[in-house]
Amino acid sequence: MKVLVIGGGAREHALCRALSLDPDVTALHCAPGNAGIAEVAELHQVDALDGAAVARLATDLEAGLVVVGPEAPLVAGVADAVREAGIPCFGPSREAALLEGSKAFAKDVMAAANVPTARSYVCATPEEIDHALDAFGAPYVVKDDGLAAGKGVVVTGDVAAAREHALACGRVVIEEFLEGPEVSLFAITDGTTVLPLQPAQDFKRALDGDEGPNTGGMGAYSPLPWADPKLVDEVLASVLQPTVDELRRRGTPFAGLLYAGLAITSRGVRVIEFNARFGDPETQVVLARLKTPLAGVLLAAAEGTLAGLPPLNWCEDAAVTIVVASHNYPGTPRTGDPIDGLADIAEQDAPHAYVLHAGTRVDGGRVVSAGGRVLSVTATGEHLAQARERAYAAVDRIRLDGSQHRTDIARRAAEG
Repeated sequence: MKVLVIGGGAREHALCRALSLDPDVTALHCAPGNAGIAEVAELHQVDALDGAAVARLATDLEAGLVVVGPEAPLVAGVADAVREAGIPCFGPSREAALLEGSKAFAKDVMAAANVPTARSYVCATPEEIDHALDAFGAPYVVKDDGLAAGKGVVVTGDVAAAREHALACGRVVIEEFLEGPEVSLFAITDGTTVLPLQPAQDFKRALDGDEGPNTGGMGAYSPLPWADPKLVDEVLASVLQPTVDELRRRGTPFAGLLYAGLAITSRGVRVIEFNARFGDPETQVVLARLKTPLAGVLLAAAEGTLAGLPPLNWCEDAAVTIVVASHNYPGTPRTGDPIDGLADIAEQDAPHAYVLHAGTRVDGGRVVSAGGRVLSVTATGEHLAQARERAYAAVDRIRLDGSQHRTDIARRAAEG
């Protein structure tokens, strides 16, 4: 089949890499893509938020499957436009994508489905904000109700900073702080059947030791040696399936990738947030471990036939991803800096380590930085310690002026 992937980050590079290895994929296209994706897919220019334009491109390419990567096109209804053109699309409808597009909507769905989550208030006025902050106390958790590119959440012990963020957002969700390790669990669903993937853990803070501001994610690893072996089954039964069932009951079935961000608290599993697409950087490590060809699974979700698939096949190896970010990230990043060392990794570290591009472009024949998170260096190994060692060895070959990365990704899990 011919596949078109929409997006241009490391998540889309991971998807394109996996699809390029699938023998059933005869042609792979990506719009707009990036410098790394160009090595495995033909790139096209399109406004990713324009559903009609994406549908036209998919039609012109005779695509048999469209995969929408980022959240903003999903919330804008791009998947709806593609399906209306008669092309199978992996990604939820505009209405179902509100599960990520509105934190308040997600809380409402969870309440109706009896999904365990943090107690919360939805606030729109200074008085409501002050009441909620006072009710929960520190640490304060303030979430922009809408999309914020992974930077809409503030967790702080400073009530003034929490209030400032809440006032700047307009409508916000303020909730109790959930104490415990966090887990990301993806599930592919056709709106009825739910197929969970392997869990991962990501690192959202910018600096070692989980210090510094929240980011879109600075690294991830999978599997989780410390997690309960029954965790996936438990989350499927208490979180994923009830949420999918509730959305179908409302007449807005969710077909695509349902991402549950979870806290493992002393009171049990609690949902921190839902996303309506593959997470970044967790996708990089989860797909590194998936042995089942990807295209057929995504097509089955798009066509409503997931129940007929055999169980997914997973590699026993561990995977670690290290994000290399640009100068000043997560503030306004510096871009246009040349990136060297990519060929060295391809020559000396493959196939166990490889680079997935996030914010890159080609300028005068050179790959240069073009965003905050620039690269995701991913490696596999027989265990986390080996995967981690390979990932950091590859990171050390990269030369990008002013770049930054965390040095403690998966350290604690690897050391047991």
